[in-house]
Amino acid sequence: MPSRPLSPHLSVYKFKYTLVSSILNRFTGAALSVGFIVLVAWIFSVANGPQAQAHLQWLLGTPPARVFLAAMVISFCYHLVAGIRHLVWDTGRGLERATSQKSAWFIGILSVLLMLLVFYCIWAAP
Repeated sequence: MPSRPLSPHLSVYKFKYTLVSSILNRFTGAALSVGFIVLVAWIFSVANGPQAQAHLQWLLGTPPARVFLAAMVISFCYHLVAGIRHLVWDTGRGLERATSQKSAWFIGILSVLLMLLVFYCIWAAP
């Protein structure tokens, strides 16, 4: 039996925010896929008549559904800002280590501000 670890790859990585940012971008993209399924269900309920739409509107008003919708807004805001970061990377800018770390923090902060703006626009509407 060797005295060294057989699979040292996990002990090599340091979980920096750039790694977390990349994982969050992938996770929010997958979460948005689920959210679009709910959006399609809502569109189909409109097509199926007022009873189906009223039932889905009631369902989306329940506390678990509101948490789900809030998670979708948060996911959308983060994924949007991270996508813009990737578009900037496609031009060859911002790929240096220091710039990448700063932009990872920037997209985190900007996505929270965007999320707060969206929630303000939703709840402050008359």
